Amino acid sequence: MLALSLSLTVVFVVFGIVVLGGFVTGVNGFGYSVIGTGLLALVVEPQVAVVVMILPILAANVSLVRELDRAGLKRCAKRFWPFVAAALVGTIVGMSVLSRVPRGPLTLALGLFVFGYLALTQERVPLPGEGWVRTRVSDTVGVKLLLGLVSGLVFGASNVGVQVVAYLKSLDLDHATFVGVVAMVFLGISSVRVVAAGVLGLYEGGGLLALSAVAAVPGLAGVSLGKRVRPRLARRTRRTGMFLLLAVIGVRLVTNGLGL
Repeated sequence: MLALSLSLTVVFVVFGIVVLGGFVTGVNGFGYSVIGTGLLALVVEPQVAVVVMILPILAANVSLVRELDRAGLKRCAKRFWPFVAAALVGTIVGMSVLSRVPRGPLTLALGLFVFGYLALTQERVPLPGEGWVRTRVSDTVGVKLLLGLVSGLVFGASNVGVQVVAYLKSLDLDHATFVGVVAMVFLGISSVRVVAAGVLGLYEGGGLLALSAVAAVPGLAGVSLGKRVRPRLARRTRRTGMFLLLAVIGVRLVTNGLGL
C-alpha cells in the first residue's frame, strides 16, 4: 500500500530534505513538518511523505521542548492539556483515512495547507476576527478541545499543524515559550502517531519505518545547526527566508495536485 523502494537516490533526497527542514525549524522554532512533508511530497507519494516524516518530527520536537525549563513545562502542560488530548484523538482519526486519500487530492490539500500556514503565521495583515478570538475565546477549554480535534485531524492526515501554530501565536507567548510549547504539543501527538502508524499498517514492510528512523538523525543535525545560527540572524531575515521557501513549496504542491 505505502511501500517504497529504498534506492540510494531516494535515501539521499530524504536526508537532504530533513536536514533543510530541521535547520529552518531550529532557526524559527517551527515549520519542520510543513517543509519536510511538502518537499518530500514533490519526490515521493504524498502518503509516503507523511509517514516518513513521523519519526524525524518526533525527534526534532524532543530537542526543541528542552527550551522550556521544568517549571515552564509543567505550567504549559497544565494550561494546554485539553488541546493536546483532543488533538491526539483527531490525529488517530486523520491517520486512519490517510491510505484512502488519492494522490492528487492529498497533494493539492498539502499545498493549500501550506498557503494557509503562511496566511496564519504572517504578521503584516490582521485576519478577520483574530482580535476577537484573541481576547474572548482563544484560551477557553471548549475552544482548546475543538481546535485540538480539528488540528489533530489535519495533522494526522497531512503532517501540517498550521492550526496549532496559529492558535499558540494568538496567545502572545514569548518566543522561547512559544517554541517550547509548539514542540511539547507536537511531541505528544507524534509519540502517539508512531504507535498508530504501526497499528494501522502504514509502515507496511518495515521499509518506511527504517527510513523514518534513520532520517531522524540528519534531521536532528539540521535542528542543532539552526539553533546555533538563530541568535546570529535578525528575526526579519529568519521569517523572510522561511516564507519564501514555503511559498515555493506551496506553489509546486498545488500545481502538481492540479496536474499542471
